Amino acid sequence: MLRLFLLAAVLAAGLHADQQVLLVLFKGASALAFYTLEGQLLGKVPVGLHPHEMVISVDGRYAYTTDNGTMKIEQPGKGGNSISVVDLHARKRVGKISTEVYYRPHGISLDPVNGVLAVTSELPERVLLVDPARRKLIRNFETKGKTTHMVAFGPGKSGALYAFACNSGEDTVSVVQLTTGHVKKIVTGQRPEGNVISPDGALLYVANRESHTISIIDTERQAVINEIKTSKGPVRIGITPDNKTLVVAAMHDRLIEFVDLATRQVSGKVALKGQPVSCTVSKDGKYAFASAEADDIVYVVSVPERKLIREIKTEKGSGPDAVLLITLP
Repeated sequence: MLRLFLLAAVLAAGLHADQQVLLVLFKGASALAFYTLEGQLLGKVPVGLHPHEMVISVDGRYAYTTDNGTMKIEQPGKGGNSISVVDLHARKRVGKISTEVYYRPHGISLDPVNGVLAVTSELPERVLLVDPARRKLIRNFETKGKTTHMVAFGPGKSGALYAFACNSGEDTVSVVQLTTGHVKKIVTGQRPEGNVISPDGALLYVANRESHTISIIDTERQAVINEIKTSKGPVRIGITPDNKTLVVAAMHDRLIEFVDLATRQVSGKVALKGQPVSCTVSKDGKYAFASAEADDIVYVVSVPERKLIREIKTEKGSGPDAVLLITLP
């Protein structure tokens, strides 16, 4: 009887075990999709038109998507002016945050200390501070740059002091002081897009798509201190939690590339069939994810093994972009 009781308890616990879920943002289909790590579609939630990027709330309950309204930054048009709020447990859009007169929201970053969002707008070029708890735009700052794109918060013990925003149209990063609005611009390589901050907050890595380099910015000095040469078209980058490896999506060469941060040299490559437009690394450092938007494919790469382990084919025209691995109860 005791053995049967224990077996029943184990089975019951398994029914309530946490589940790893892939969130895939469908830029073309304007939805947030839920997949198993093995590639099974669990469901999808409509969001605003042509979302580009997303982050997860501090408590893991909500996803926030930037509803840009256009497919590419090169396309003309006013675009959208909202951030969708998706309840990940209920799999439902539960709110929309207006970015008011700031259109084409694109990059988004979360301050892990206070939960505030930094969002870039392309029209006009701004860094917006958004309070998701109140679902309200609270501050806006000029970047003094052209085609402001991706954004990362700088470190701060009681909340971020700076936002680092890439200006893809003029090859600079704007460092915005979040109290005064003072802007310092740092020259990078050609067309800076993806960026990632090191786990200790000391360095910001910026992918320069058309000069095939990564600029290394000291966040305290607010200056470029070195450069890493990559394959062609580095468009997005992630970093492993041990601060040892950069994972780079090289769009033009159709690669996922690994950079050893001790030597600042490329240490491995994984060939892809399509052009990756996104790149993220799981919190445990085991997986990297990249999407080929034009081919409706999500790639799952083993970071330790440096190999492609899965291709997830999404629906035609879905245009997958950002991918995040989360754990849900």
